[in-house]
Amino acid sequence: MSAGVEKVKSALGTTVFKPIGTTGGGSISSGAGYLTDNGEVYVKTNDGSNAKRMFEGELEGLLAIAGTKTVRVPRPICIVPLNEYGSTALVMENIHMKSITSHQQSILGEQLARLHLYNSNEIERHRNYQSRINTPRRECLDSTEDGIDSNVPDKCDKTTTMMGVTKFGFHTPTSCGYHSLNNDWNNDWDVFYIRQRLQPLVDSLTASDSSRELINTWPACSLKISTILSKIKECKPALLHGDLWNGNVGSVNGEPIIFDPGAFYGHSEFDFGIAKMFGGFSSNFYDSYYSIIPKAPGSDIRLNIYELFHHLNHWNLFGSSYRSSSIKLMKKILEVPTN
Repeated sequence: MSAGVEKVKSALGTTVFKPIGTTGGGSISSGAGYLTDNGEVYVKTNDGSNAKRMFEGELEGLLAIAGTKTVRVPRPICIVPLNEYGSTALVMENIHMKSITSHQQSILGEQLARLHLYNSNEIERHRNYQSRINTPRRECLDSTEDGIDSNVPDKCDKTTTMMGVTKFGFHTPTSCGYHSLNNDWNNDWDVFYIRQRLQPLVDSLTASDSSRELINTWPACSLKISTILSKIKECKPALLHGDLWNGNVGSVNGEPIIFDPGAFYGHSEFDFGIAKMFGGFSSNFYDSYYSIIPKAPGSDIRLNIYELFHHLNHWNLFGSSYRSSSIKLMKKILEVPTN
């Protein structure tokens, strides 16, 4: 990041900017810790042409999760464009993280459940409030009222107000790896998941990878997925981390912390898809979660559907080594009986 140091220093208003050895950044970005006039910061950088958009989504996801006060995430500070080619930095608080213990995984399971319940609880809280004052419940408040942030699409977004989110999506694009997520609001989870999560990945693969098996398997698989997801009872939008594998989890001062989100509002079970793919979460984590949100009928079948997104995404990101696992999951989904 040597070429962008002065821009980051200027954005932070610091004269001191000394590397302190903390490194990381994930599989597609790089990062390092620095000492500044106001303490330590962590600077995550990416040279991709869409880096600014990717980091804007990450920042908004961190703010949304932090706003629930259910689970700790790094505090984002600012985004700094580094050059005219797209290189961008995301500046956050620097956290000296450790690996998460089995006991802390149990705490995280409870915290994740409360994160997933937060939006539904907000909707119910405001419904009860409106009932008490005997006034019709508005779908949204004008963005100039009650101090609501005016920086929402179409002035009054009907889904991003103080009364909770009633649709699936997010107020800005987010990313899972380099893949930009289409977060346009949608009333129906099955439609959202197929059209705005799986289909773009399949389209990208069929354009760049001559996998006849994918082309032949996907149409029937998408219909089966639609049938399965449309039968979910009371599928309410939950704020999701979106990329919750064990590499995006740690601990600080004895408490869990999650980071690198690809946040959006979706079905709560989606967060377990990549957790299943890579493992690393103990039975304590799941037991703690299900003690608050009981495991729903059919969740094991849906878990394969949600894991499929990550296999297809990794196929796009890292190449054909994920082709076999993607096709295998699709065939497994096709074997599910239709009741």
